Amino acid sequence: QVQVVESGGGLVQAGGSLRLSCAASGKGKSIMAMGWYRQPPGKQRELVAHITSGGRTDYADSVKERFTISKDNAKSTVHLQVNNLQPEDTAVYYCAAEGDDGMLYWAKGTLVTVSS
Repeated sequence: QVQVVESGGGLVQAGGSLRLSCAASGKGKSIMAMGWYRQPPGKQRELVAHITSGGRTDYADSVKERFTISKDNAKSTVHLQVNNLQPEDTAVYYCAAEGDDGMLYWAKGTLVTVSS
């Protein structure tokens, strides 16, 4: 089993920034990659940023110029820096860890609300 815990959501004005953090740990398991997903109200969950254990990153086109995913190997933590937030970025943001068992482990989600 892998435990995934995230933090850093909240209320921010349009144009503002937030830093989301996520830590994954699992006894006897390796984390192959981690990703940040979001689910806006009434919409489906979507992948916004992804980083592999080797440091390769990928982003959804809608966030490419504004979101940055990074990892701190020493702390087994992944961060998502989100800049120039817009009301359409309002969503529950979820962190997920991809284990070496092929499973995807989810955090509970953190709400980001962007006011105009």
